[in-house]
Amino acid sequence: MFSDKDHAAMQQALALAARGMFTTTPNPRVGCVLVKDGQVIGQGYTQPAGQDHAEIQAMKDALSRGLDPDGATAYVTLEPCSHFGRTPPCADALVRAGVARVVAAMEDPNPSVSGSGLQRLRDAGIDVRCGLLEKEARDLNIGFVSRMTRGLPWVRVKVAASMDGGTALHDGTSQWITGQAARDDGHAWRARACAILTGIGTVRDDDPALTVRALATPRQPQRILVDSRLEVPLDAKILTPDAGEFAKPVLVFCAVEDRERQRALEARGAEVVVLPNPHGKVELPRMLQELGRRGINELHVEAGFKLNGSLVREHCADELLIYLAPKLLGDAQGMFNLPPLGRLQDAAQFRWHEIRQIGDDLRLIARRNDA
Repeated sequence: MFSDKDHAAMQQALALAARGMFTTTPNPRVGCVLVKDGQVIGQGYTQPAGQDHAEIQAMKDALSRGLDPDGATAYVTLEPCSHFGRTPPCADALVRAGVARVVAAMEDPNPSVSGSGLQRLRDAGIDVRCGLLEKEARDLNIGFVSRMTRGLPWVRVKVAASMDGGTALHDGTSQWITGQAARDDGHAWRARACAILTGIGTVRDDDPALTVRALATPRQPQRILVDSRLEVPLDAKILTPDAGEFAKPVLVFCAVEDRERQRALEARGAEVVVLPNPHGKVELPRMLQELGRRGINELHVEAGFKLNGSLVREHCADELLIYLAPKLLGDAQGMFNLPPLGRLQDAAQFRWHEIRQIGDDLRLIARRNDA
């Protein structure tokens, strides 16, 4: 169904899509390559929200070179949109340009599109194929797919630990268990996320800024704090304003109504959201629903073993990003605070997705079985 040339062009489109890794949210990361008479005549990737989609960028690129997209094949990593959002439908633009063939990696999971863009192209007499390198395209937009299909962000829990599962000494000391290469790699995962979440325990122990520092990025992810009793110090680094182009306020989820503390945090630029559960803690599933409503695609978690355990226990963790250092800590804090099991079959089930050495450490990625 697909030739070697098709595969090569779609690989190029995926590489283009990855250029929007840090900037397209809440939109998906999409790349497009136009090929005519065996030559690439235009290429592009989705710009920040409200600006050109990948297909428009590719056609503008072709025209800027004096080349006509009429009769070309468009390779696009996601089904061209068919609805008016902040920009006009890309499917209509491809029809007007006269492209002869469209190869898409995957259908758009957005219910507003979901096959209608491809059908519009077919109705215009365009040869349409779909499913080339679909897995790669889906992984690139795993958070967008999650939000479109479940209304929830994709939750990735990052942990740095020793070989025996220790994440910190009992006095809270945890810097540094893993090496520099693993820490830099962790910042790359921070950068691709829409938001970074931590808990009040981590703020008290480490006072992290939760910003991306190991690589250049045009935007900092939004910072989110789970703080049931609003105990965060007003001088905590997480409350330091982000003055970047895409800056958003720090979100503080709590379980208590405390107007004085809320006003103090709001004066520091934070937004406080009260979402209690029956036990006086933040109701995590409702928090994820709220983040999905706000357009958060990927949520990166860097927290302590208590919040990590709560996310796993309440079925909120989709992916585990674990860095294992070749050292043993012995009696230390663990990765997840989970209750004892009476039966092995009751264990939280994940499957290995990737195992790779990063510097002296191992990076393990595991996803829940039904993901």
